[in-house]
Amino acid sequence: MAWDMSSERPIYIQLVERITRQIASGVYSPGDRFPSVRELALEAAVNPNTMQRAMAALEADGLLVTSRTAGRTVTEDTALIETVKKNLAMSEYGNFYRSMRELGYSDDEIVRFVKETKPQD
Repeated sequence: MAWDMSSERPIYIQLVERITRQIASGVYSPGDRFPSVRELALEAAVNPNTMQRAMAALEADGLLVTSRTAGRTVTEDTALIETVKKNLAMSEYGNFYRSMRELGYSDDEIVRFVKETKPQD
């Protein structure tokens, strides 16, 4: 099934963001062999060159490591993965907080809202 991509932003950036989230959330564990560019491009329904560009960006970020014999693997640097996960969470939290403040919620009301409200899936 094709991944949901927006035409408003470059596809390779969206691929990097999605795969980064997958690594941070544990879909791909540290040291796991990573699927090939062709496999992922087929799954995401994107051009292999676009997927290769995303893989290169993930390697530059240190989340993927290339070995001549093993192909690409997810970094075993769990501290890096944890940092990425925390940065993603802080970004989401910042967006949520700004939105709630724009709606007129005070800090106390935001805390109460979070404690009392379970998001619907």
